[in-house]
Amino acid sequence: MKAIVDRKHATSTKVDVQSVPDAPPILDPRWLVFVRVADLGSLSKAAMALDMPQSLVSRSIALLEQQCGERLFRRTGRGVVLTEFGEYVLPRVSHLADQADALADDIRSARGQPTGEVLVGLLPSAVDQLAGPLFSSVKKQLPGVRLHLVEGASAQLEEQLHEGRLDMAVVLREDDASIKDAYVLAKVPLNLVGRRDEPLVSGKDFPLAGLSGIPLVVPGRPHPLRGRLDRLAVEHSLALQVAVEVDSVRLQYEIVAAGGGYAIASVLPGRLDPRLVSSRIVSPMLERFVVLVNTPRRPHTRATRAVRRLIECLDAFA
Repeated sequence: MKAIVDRKHATSTKVDVQSVPDAPPILDPRWLVFVRVADLGSLSKAAMALDMPQSLVSRSIALLEQQCGERLFRRTGRGVVLTEFGEYVLPRVSHLADQADALADDIRSARGQPTGEVLVGLLPSAVDQLAGPLFSSVKKQLPGVRLHLVEGASAQLEEQLHEGRLDMAVVLREDDASIKDAYVLAKVPLNLVGRRDEPLVSGKDFPLAGLSGIPLVVPGRPHPLRGRLDRLAVEHSLALQVAVEVDSVRLQYEIVAAGGGYAIASVLPGRLDPRLVSSRIVSPMLERFVVLVNTPRRPHTRATRAVRRLIECLDAFA
C-alpha cells in the first residue's frame, strides 16, 4: 500500500492513503454549489471553500438559473443575496443535499470500510504531536479514507470551520465556557516567555500580578487571548503595557528574542525556541484548552466520525 503526499502549498497537505472509488453522485453538483454560495453570500468565498475556480462557480449558477428560468441571486456591492425565488428553493435543496450526503455515506459504508475525504486542521504546535501518528493510524485502520491536513493559527482554523472548509480542527479555547461541545485533548498552562538572559523568567513560576508594567508582546484585538488578558487586567487591577501587537506565536518569539518584551503563550515541553525561557503564570494559574472541534457546516460521515475517534484515542498530548 503506497501513501501519496501532495504538497499544494506550505500549509496544506493532502494524504491519499488509498485510491478508492467514491459513491456515485446523488444530486447534481451544481445545486451543491448553489447551497454554498447562498451560505457564504459570495461567489469568491464559495469558490475558495469548494476549491474550484470562481468562473466555474459562476457558470454553475448561470446554468441553474437558465434551467429554472428564474434568477437565484442578486448581486450587491458586498457579494450576492438570494432572490425571492432563491429563498423559496434554498431550504428544499438544502434538505435534498443532506439526504444525498446521507445516502452516499450509506452506499460507501455498505462496501465495508469508511471511505471519502476528511479535512482536518492542526495548530502549528500540534503538528509534531498529531500529524505523523494520525497519518499512520488512518493508513493502518482506515485505508479508504483520504486525509487532508491543514496547518494554521487557531483563529484561522476557527474561520475555516465556520465556513465549512474543514471537517474538524484542533484549536485553542481560552476557558471552560468556550469549550461547549468540543472534545478536550489537553490542558496547557499559560507561560511568560522571555530571552534566556532575562532574570524575570529565571524561575519556574511567575505571579500574575507581576505582569503589570512589563513590556508585553501579545496578539491584537479581537484575538481570544488578548480578550482574556483584558478581562484579567480588570479583574486583578493589572496595568498591562503592550509594547508590540503580533498575532503569530512564531513572530512573537522572534520579537521577544530581539529584546522587544515578553510573550504570553502556551509552551509544550521541549518545544520552546532555545533562545528563550519561560515561567508558568500562577496566582492564579492560567490554563488554556487544546480541543477538537467539528464544523457546523458540513454533514458528518462515517469517515469523519472514524477519524475523530482516532484523534481522541491518540493521546498525543499526554
